[in-house]
Amino acid sequence: MATALTVLNSFIPALLPVPELSPVSPALEAAPKHEPIVDADADLVRSAQQGDQAAFTDLVNRHYQSCIKLARSILRDYEDAEDEVQNAYTKAFLHLAGFEGNSRFSTWLSRIVVNQCLMRLRQLRRANFTYLDDPGADENQPRFELRDPTENPEQRYGRNEVASILSAEVNRIPHLLRKPLLLRETMRLPLTEVAHRLDISEAAAKSRLLRARRELRDRLTKHQGRYGTATLLS
Repeated sequence: MATALTVLNSFIPALLPVPELSPVSPALEAAPKHEPIVDADADLVRSAQQGDQAAFTDLVNRHYQSCIKLARSILRDYEDAEDEVQNAYTKAFLHLAGFEGNSRFSTWLSRIVVNQCLMRLRQLRRANFTYLDDPGADENQPRFELRDPTENPEQRYGRNEVASILSAEVNRIPHLLRKPLLLRETMRLPLTEVAHRLDISEAAAKSRLLRARRELRDRLTKHQGRYGTATLLS
């Protein structure tokens, strides 16, 4: 009996009300706890933000295939997808310091890829198509004349000037970056072949190509007019 009373007495404090404590709202009891974001790329991102090129190369290599897959699902073309993924990585590199870790790096990068692809689609949809019917079928129907596809002297001069500027600026890019740029953009070799010819890894080839494109873009910026590349010589 003494043992039973001892056990019962031990439960009495839990059974008695505690008036000095405010009751807990059921809504507060049910409120979910916000778990901190666990990002497997966090260490690499921090290193890349501090200027570690190898860390950024590792990020490129880690997410490249998933970004290509995402871009292809939007653009339906491998070459276009590859171009926009490269552009997305350029933007990610330039804005990496602004990434605050409010989401996973892969989520942030995917948003950039999607935005690049949507911008490309918008550019393609800006093209206007005119269907030419028989102009003699209706007197009120406007007449169209096909444009002469040959260049006039002014256009030929402008094209030559642009080619001259482009060639000069490409030659000013350091050899380490210029070689992969020429192999990829001039000879249109796949990235695996570029890496093979340079005797480097594919990840290193991607990194050099990314830096070469950024270098060339920065060099061409000083030749642009107020409307960007469309007014390169303005």
